[in-house]
Amino acid sequence: MTSSDMELITRSVAITGTRNIGHRSPAEYADLFDSYLGPFSDRHFYIGGAKGIDSLSLLWLAGNTRADITIVVPGRVEQQPAEARQAIARSETRIRQVVELKAVELRTPAFHERNRYMVDRSSLVIGFPHHDEPESGTWQTINYCAGLGKPRLIVPI
Repeated sequence: MTSSDMELITRSVAITGTRNIGHRSPAEYADLFDSYLGPFSDRHFYIGGAKGIDSLSLLWLAGNTRADITIVVPGRVEQQPAEARQAIARSETRIRQVVELKAVELRTPAFHERNRYMVDRSSLVIGFPHHDEPESGTWQTINYCAGLGKPRLIVPI
């Protein structure tokens, strides 16, 4: 890695979170993001290109900060759910980079690879897990981060 790669890592935050978001209002999510993402708005964010927290946090960051944003998808953007593709399209002018990992099959190993990609390039992970999903990809990402000794901010929703 170059020194500029290392600088980007120290200024980068990965976001992980549930796809199950129907139990809160958009205003509640905006308040959560203001409280927990807002203080890091001068950072570079890595966000998975999925529906749920990924799409909501992308739209909030794009509309409320000047943060650099990288979207990471396990396959290609066109394989993502409609909600996620729409959020990416709406935020297109604010997205610095889209990384397509081009997995052949969109199964658990591909999502874990995407999560590791984001964590490996970040100095902090902010996780928004749903309390009913203890075996989720969100927790897999948070635990991977913990295994690397990196800090995590966990905001249960």
